[in-house]
Amino acid sequence: MSESIVIIDYNIGNLRSVQKSFEKNDCDAIITNNHEKILNADKIILPGVGSFRDGMDGLLNLGLVEILNESVINNKKPFLGICLGMQLMANRSYENIETKGLGWIDSEIVRFDFNLTGKDLKIPHVGWNSVTFEADCPWYKGIPNESDFYFVHSYHYSLNENVATGITDYGYQFTSSLQKNNLFGCQFHPEKSQEFGLKIINNFIAL
Repeated sequence: MSESIVIIDYNIGNLRSVQKSFEKNDCDAIITNNHEKILNADKIILPGVGSFRDGMDGLLNLGLVEILNESVINNKKPFLGICLGMQLMANRSYENIETKGLGWIDSEIVRFDFNLTGKDLKIPHVGWNSVTFEADCPWYKGIPNESDFYFVHSYHYSLNENVATGITDYGYQFTSSLQKNNLFGCQFHPEKSQEFGLKIINNFIAL
């Protein structure tokens, strides 16, 4: 019997491109915000592009925060947060206005600030950049260290716990991926990262 994998539809994000990355790995993943389907799923994906507040509003308005807490925190289902989906796992974000997150990772989401480095880099951080693996994370299996992945973001994690699995340099070093028990997150977009991005999706499927 094949596993059930769901991609959370909360009216934000590039859901179809994420779904296609699973299809390229010969895996069906359904896009849904149906509570029963999420509770019955074996693995859960939360993609996302856009603002932190819009993301949290989408989850709250659809009653998904309680469902995700039940599935991911209580029942320990493997969870993958992509870009904004990774950021929403934090305690809070300071994007535009302070907004409470899911609180799964002890962290704040902050804007790139190059004042201390003196570097003049564009925000958002857009394009290919390398990820240095900081820990033995199963979803990097078979991928060379310091491989390139595709990024689009203006905000990043400021971690208060040691859960980083990938570090990227853009003016300074920031956390570009993490793992905490059954929680996985990447700031980059694996669905847009060609060969190695598809490999990450395949490794997540194989967990």
